[in-house]
Amino acid sequence: MRLLPFLVTLAAAAALSLPAHAQTPTPGAGNAFVRDSLASYVQRGLKLWNIPGLAVTVVKDGQVVVSQGFGVKAVDKPEPVDGNTLFLIASNSKLFTGTAISQLVEEKKLKLDDPVHQYLPDFRLYDSVSTRLVTIRDVLGHRMGTKTFQGDFTFWDSNLSRAEILQKVRYLKPVGLFRQQYGYSNYGFLTAGEIIPVATGGTTWQDFVQQRLLTPLGMTNTYPSTAGASQRANVALPYTTAFGPLTRVPFDEVDNFGPAASLVSNVNDLGHWLRFQLDSGQYNGQRIMPWATLRRTREGNTLVSASKSPIFPSHFRTYGLGVYSADYNARQIYWHTGGANGFVTNVCFVPEENLGLAVLTNQDNQSFFEALRYQLLDAYLGVPYVDRSRQLYAFAQKGNAETAKSVAELAARVARKTKPARSLKAYAGTYQHPVYGPITVEPKGRQLLVRFSHHPALTTTLDYMDGDTFRSTFSNAAYGIFPAPFAVENGQVKTLEIRVNEGLEQDPYLFTKQ
Repeated sequence: MRLLPFLVTLAAAAALSLPAHAQTPTPGAGNAFVRDSLASYVQRGLKLWNIPGLAVTVVKDGQVVVSQGFGVKAVDKPEPVDGNTLFLIASNSKLFTGTAISQLVEEKKLKLDDPVHQYLPDFRLYDSVSTRLVTIRDVLGHRMGTKTFQGDFTFWDSNLSRAEILQKVRYLKPVGLFRQQYGYSNYGFLTAGEIIPVATGGTTWQDFVQQRLLTPLGMTNTYPSTAGASQRANVALPYTTAFGPLTRVPFDEVDNFGPAASLVSNVNDLGHWLRFQLDSGQYNGQRIMPWATLRRTREGNTLVSASKSPIFPSHFRTYGLGVYSADYNARQIYWHTGGANGFVTNVCFVPEENLGLAVLTNQDNQSFFEALRYQLLDAYLGVPYVDRSRQLYAFAQKGNAETAKSVAELAARVARKTKPARSLKAYAGTYQHPVYGPITVEPKGRQLLVRFSHHPALTTTLDYMDGDTFRSTFSNAAYGIFPAPFAVENGQVKTLEIRVNEGLEQDPYLFTKQ
């Protein structure tokens, strides 16, 4: 799940045409907000949050109430979003993986409390005790002791294979306690997905999800792979406003993280997934999986929070097998969010109300995708009206302003054109990080260029500011703009600190010169 810091800029949105393109709603849908206000609410939200396109589906009482697109797939080629428009759904892939594992439990091919090393003998965590104890339930429950997103700069959108990622997990030093603290972990779901072929005698995660879920559910336009996503017909293009104006960013390719993040889908197909969830494992009257399989995914294995929300009617949050659970105005809701560079999405269902919804967007620096979910929950669950978009936008403005101020301050330091204390060649060379591996720094005119061994398409340009500190500007705008300090001892350059967007990884990497 990639959720990026806010930097809202509205200038580009003013130029967008934002038509709505809807399927015919089910007659007598019954909800006044959906019937009378949904379209205008979304149109306002797209403009406020500077989002090119959005798609939403609502399923109620076994019927698709709405499956609708708003806005455009691409700013420079304004084709409308519709119910079949594809988006990377990222971590909304996780419940598919959790469901697959739960089904294998049901078939007695594994147990949730089996140790991981029973299936992957070479799997290691940072310490030997955790390595011996860690179970399938643990890796699916985000409770290995590592920090949220720890390691993801190394792993996400990289050229590392799944096996190479799992080899590097052993170098992630935990900041929390094993089984005691929640730390969101993409590598945990990769681990679970790699257990599937061992438990099944060779069926890969992709094939299991395709054969046991996507095909039986008629999700014919959903793909368990990001490879080639940009070339598919009717696909939304990814954008960000995280560090400046609305900017197109490259499609992530995260098939090496497949079980955690690689599904590509649309709201029409996700309506099938929601009907399956709400009908206890049946779809169109056919039993796809036992109710026990779905129920197991929803049981809370990790406590995420037990504090009352200051703005929502909610008091607790737990994590099951790829899905969160919480109370919401006296009902139990289940949901997950998903974020890739340029996309943020969510999928939510409320079995007690036979209600499900999904929201897909193609701009990653906004909370409207969540505001719309809460607005729909409020409408169906009897919560007095509050404009959730405006409410969350007010919270976002502080973070947006702080990011904008930081970017401007860095630009001002570069603009002073201070002469470096040493030649750029003194900074050049190969640098090493114990998790990431090597990067190279080379002079390029009056700048330095950093190349990343595991991200061949990614570079960052270093512009001198002052002291031994440069401004780092990544070639992929979603990665951010940050200070990049070198450490110098006795006239010798020793280290370089590289920071990326905290929605990718929260802590900087300290690379040591070789």
